[in-house]
Amino acid sequence: MTSTDAADATAACPHCGWPDAGEPFRVLSRHATATGHTEWTRCGCGSLQVRVADGRGTRVVSRSRPAAPECREPFSAAPGVSSAR
Repeated sequence: MTSTDAADATAACPHCGWPDAGEPFRVLSRHATATGHTEWTRCGCGSLQVRVADGRGTRVVSRSRPAAPECREPFSAAPGVSSAR
């Protein structure tokens, strides 16, 4: 997984262009922290992302490359999370 520049408000997924400020395609898990929460999400292209939400906002702090198409499992968005772009 690679780190991203949390200060860049126009940051987007380098694999598909989905804006980091947009809703994630699928939320895999959410964990409370002392300052907010951490989310593991999946982008529409399949990239795994770690998002941190705290007093400074929500930002992607790390992401992987998308899984190879033959390795991806079909999935739909989690309830309450829109998968539409």
